[in-house]
Amino acid sequence: MVPQFYRKVLKNGMTIVFEKRNLPVVAVAFAVRNGGINESLSEKGISHFIEHMLYKGTPTRDAKKIAEEIEKRGGDLNGFTDEIITAYWCKMPSKHFKTALEVLTDMIKNPLFDEKELEKERQVIFEEIKMRKDSPHIYVLDNVQTELYSGTLGKNLIGTYETMKSIDRKKLVEKFRLVYQPNNLILGIVGDADFNEIVKFAEDNFGKIKGYVPKQKFSLKNGSKIENRKGIDQTNLVFAYHVPLAGNKKSYAAEVLGTLMAGGMSSRLFSEIREKRNLAYSVKGDSNINKFFAYNLVYVGTTKENMMLVKKIILEEFKKVAEELTEEELNQVKEQLIGNYHISMEDSQTQMINLLLSEIDGNAKEFYEFEKNISAVKLKDVKALAKIKNYSFFALVPE
Repeated sequence: MVPQFYRKVLKNGMTIVFEKRNLPVVAVAFAVRNGGINESLSEKGISHFIEHMLYKGTPTRDAKKIAEEIEKRGGDLNGFTDEIITAYWCKMPSKHFKTALEVLTDMIKNPLFDEKELEKERQVIFEEIKMRKDSPHIYVLDNVQTELYSGTLGKNLIGTYETMKSIDRKKLVEKFRLVYQPNNLILGIVGDADFNEIVKFAEDNFGKIKGYVPKQKFSLKNGSKIENRKGIDQTNLVFAYHVPLAGNKKSYAAEVLGTLMAGGMSSRLFSEIREKRNLAYSVKGDSNINKFFAYNLVYVGTTKENMMLVKKIILEEFKKVAEELTEEELNQVKEQLIGNYHISMEDSQTQMINLLLSEIDGNAKEFYEFEKNISAVKLKDVKALAKIKNYSFFALVPE
């Protein structure tokens, strides 16, 4: 069944993407085309800081009231900051759709940036920095990017103690006013709602001020780093490599390769490292592919003694794929990815995020072309990408 999808760019530049569903639930988000990739080195973490502050109150709603208006009606409220997007979302019974729109609109138009709340939230983010450092799995995933990129992408999205201490209210407000304007906003909705009413609400509630999203420099690199740490028992390692950007048809071959290598218990590396050799419990893969930057990664948790063996196995398996991959195995992985795609669409909140990210990459409508694009992936392209010439490696090792 073809989804009922609607997209409209308003005169003020705001983009609305909407998928109609008949279940009595609606997922709503306002997203801004701005994230870590748009930050200078001296302000790393400011996008994430702004995200936190938008939940802390407006002239008519304090933080408690913002949460209550959503949650007391049965909804969920949250947000996230990524390298290329910052989003504020809620999922509600559709009969309270108007409340969802009103609360989120108030948040992104009228944040107070109260000085006392700002200082309290700064401490919260310091604790978040500690939490991410204290989790070896998260820490290596955060830090492998420093071995893949120089410039702004080589610095952690959440920022550092130094940058977070230097960001005051004036900087937050200036950045917010620069970026959070209609031409940089996407309103994404999936669920039981009326598109014409959505458009009218957006036109009535947002003006014509033009915003600007700064572009920052970064460049690709490949590096390896091994850190030692006391108090941990397991080596956590990440193997990562650059792949074609979204918009390039070969980016779909990169998704196929990532799934083939480490996408679940049937993947080559899970089978080889865990099932055959019992070298690890966790063997996982991930892809971060968008129109600005793109890479695949493999994460493994193993012993200190087996770290280099695991790395050797990873390289050997890529070589085998480059030389021996068959059409039969390729088709199996395509079917897996297409199945995962359809399952991801089941949940309205997940689908809303899918559409937001597709819109950032060009046009949300292209999300619905995924099955066709995966089906069109050629064996030769996957085998060519598997010829890993350069890669990055980051490991956290027990001291």
